This record gives sequence, structure tokens and C-alpha cells, in this order.
Amino acid sequence: MLAQGLTFVAPAKINLFLHIVGRRDDGYHLLESAFELIDWSDLILMSPRADGQIERCGDMLGPSHLDLAVRAARALQNTPQWQAAGQPGARIQITKNIPAGAGLGGGSSDAASTLMGLNQLWGLKIGSQQLSEIGLELGADVPFFLFGKSAFAQGVGERLQAFDSAPRWLAIAVPACHVATAEIFSAPELTRNSKTSKIAGFAQAARQPVWEFGHNDLQPVTAARFPQVRQALQWLETAAASEGIAPAAVRMSGSGGAVFCTAPDAQTAQRLVDRVSALQNTSVGQSPLRLKVCQTLMRHPGSVL
Repeated sequence: MLAQGLTFVAPAKINLFLHIVGRRDDGYHLLESAFELIDWSDLILMSPRADGQIERCGDMLGPSHLDLAVRAARALQNTPQWQAAGQPGARIQITKNIPAGAGLGGGSSDAASTLMGLNQLWGLKIGSQQLSEIGLELGADVPFFLFGKSAFAQGVGERLQAFDSAPRWLAIAVPACHVATAEIFSAPELTRNSKTSKIAGFAQAARQPVWEFGHNDLQPVTAARFPQVRQALQWLETAAASEGIAPAAVRMSGSGGAVFCTAPDAQTAQRLVDRVSALQNTSVGQSPLRLKVCQTLMRHPGSVL
């Protein structure tokens, strides 16, 4: 029997570090990263349709057939479990809050929450392994959101291992530019030979509220190609210095352009945001940054109903 409707929270993520350690023969990059969920979220309302159709409404960034939530729903409709459930459809309404093209994983999170929600709404009872395999076909970050907690990622992002994380506060600055992930990964100047890491290598850093371990191999490429990202990094580093926070705590998430600084408490994070706001107010001709104080989440919030 179909549920009447579900509302799922789709949280953003940050990459505490992102190392490119090689490249596969098929062109995909081999990564090592540490993902954490943050409390900046889209909201997804799913309700059943008996006619098998997928109806997408609410905020959309492009044509519906390219929308990751729609693609997630279609992927579930290719499973034998969907056939056995009577081939149901769904209405998917998304309220977008996470900036697009910012390296915060908004689209991937929407896809993961859609998979989780429709699996429940349609009563498919698909297991976590199969759901993760479906998610990986949609995007490399989707399995992390299905995993639902802080994770050390390897491979193309599909090999996940949980690690003990300390709650963290973050000052996040998002420039008014859309960074295409494919452009950054295909850049000829991108470094692809970082040394491999082990969880033990950053276990101590993971217990600290201010993160300084590792780096983001994509950051130099993105900062060189997008002056807005470079400026946001400089302003956040200036703000961090005023709080006695090392520059290593300031970095870009994913392929950008969101940049963040970890902070020991909410008050410090707010002062960082206020300082960046003051710096940009004195700048001429700069598009305004989207600034936000966030906190990391220890687990995926899932359904709110």
C-alpha cells in the first residue's frame, strides 16, 4: 500500500579535503576526500501518483528530464521492485535552498533523498547496497548522501568508510558564479598525483573543531579560472587571521565555488561572516557573496514526517 506523502530534507555537504590520487583508464579520477553533511538543506515533498507518471514541480534549474531528482525516480522505475509494486508514479516538489554549482552537492543530495523517499513511499524495500549502486549511476556524490554520515571516500567517491567527526561550525561564502565540475576536472593544469591517505592520517584532525588537514587539489584551478572564488578565499583568509585561525582552515568545497572556514564555535563563525561582509562592502564592482553560518550534521536528517 502506498504512503500518502513524505517530506525529506536534502542537506548539503562539504569536502574537508579533496585529493586526486590518480586516473582510471576510462578517464574517471581517483579521489580521496572527507565528506561531512551540513545544515543547509533543500526540502523535497513526495506524494504518490497511481498512473506511473513522474511529475516534477517547485524550483528547477533546467529541463525536467535532466533534473537529478527526476532521473533518480526514473532509475527506481527500472527496477523489478517497482514492477512488483504496481508501477507507481510520484509528484516531486523541491524547494531549493542550496546554491547550484557551488561544490555543496545540492543536486546529488536531492537525488539521494528522492531515492530514499520513493523507496519508502512506493514500498519497494530496496536494500542499501542496491540503492547505492543506483545512486552511483546518477553521480559520484550520491552514494555519500545515501550513506548518511561523515565519510572517508575513495575510488570515484563510491568507496565509503565512516569516521568519528567532531561537530563543527562553518562560515561559508558562495560567490555569484556557477562552476562546472566537468570543466575543472578536465583542466590540463589539474594536479592528479597527490599521495594517498589513510583514516589514521587524519583521525586527530577529525576530532578538532577547526580543520587543517589536507588540501583541495581542485582549488588552484578553480581560483585561477574564477576571480570571484579567488576573492572569496582571500577575504575569508583575512577574516580567519583576525580570529587567529590558520589559513589552512580556509578552503574550497568540491569543485567550488563555495569556500568555507571551520570555526570552534557559532560566535566565531558569525564573526567570520560579518568580517567578510564588511570586506566585500568596501569593494567596488564585486558581485555579492552569499554568506551563511552552518553546522555539521552527524547523521542525515531523512524524513521530517
